[in-house]
Amino acid sequence: MTDTLSGLDLARKVLRIEAAAILGLVDRINGDFERAVQLLCDCHGRVIVTGMGKSGLICRKIAATFSSTGTSAWFLHPAEAIHGDLGAIREDDVVLALSHSGETDELIRLLESIRRIGARLIAMTGNPASTLARAADVTLNCGIAKEACPMNLVPTASTTAALAMGDALAMTMLVRKGFREDQFASLHPGGKIGRRLMRVEHVMHARDAAPIVRTATAMPDVFHEMSSKRLGMTCVVDSTGRLVGVFTDGDLRRLMSRASNILTLTAGEVMTPNPITIGREVLAVEALKVMETHKITAVVVVGSEQKVEGVVQLHDLWGTQMF
Repeated sequence: MTDTLSGLDLARKVLRIEAAAILGLVDRINGDFERAVQLLCDCHGRVIVTGMGKSGLICRKIAATFSSTGTSAWFLHPAEAIHGDLGAIREDDVVLALSHSGETDELIRLLESIRRIGARLIAMTGNPASTLARAADVTLNCGIAKEACPMNLVPTASTTAALAMGDALAMTMLVRKGFREDQFASLHPGGKIGRRLMRVEHVMHARDAAPIVRTATAMPDVFHEMSSKRLGMTCVVDSTGRLVGVFTDGDLRRLMSRASNILTLTAGEVMTPNPITIGREVLAVEALKVMETHKITAVVVVGSEQKVEGVVQLHDLWGTQMF
């Protein structure tokens, strides 16, 4: 019998049911979950994620999340596996099999082959007494009270719960393995995430594009360098090329309010000494944090012996829509 609630009320009910399905998993993060994580962390091969129908779609997402966080993972369609693709499973792999009922024919037919090959098996199912659960090395109970479908038929809350459990596994492994931001960046070179995690050396104004003057440079030439490079500042270096200060638009405004002979001064006389600096290997997101913390709009990138390698400007980061 279908639900007679209005459209908006039904939509709210769907969200409540699916939220409850996820919250119901919290108390199941126990020894079985820990054993599953350990199996995955100890895996010397790949994680093979498999499931049919809607579960199969969830499997694809779980495999993608594993892969993007440093765990080699693949989706294997169980029907194709029993028709010639079993070679994809190796002895040192871990198979993560999803089935809400735990009795999906195509998965059940895989069990004997998985055991014969020697791969380990983790089951994610809503039926801990099922054939799949009994055959697994570890079973994660993803059971739900009911589907969000008014007819209690369409996989909704069950697939949401399975997806959430997969995310819990992946994130726990990420921390357990010590997966770092720079590793994440290397796996996400494109799109918004890639831009956010790219290194400073890829976004800085380097070489001739970096505004640089010497301590003895006269102010008219300082103004010209700042105006031509359009970064609202210039680096100030000594005779050896070592960074000793910066001069910014803000410094100029403050100088004009207290000095009348600006054009007779030199960069060394007006600069702000000991500026904030970063290295070229720093992530762009970290450079943004530095600027926000110190309330500055640009930061100098230096190499060995405080030699200027470039300048990163706040608008460059926001302009690429990386945040």
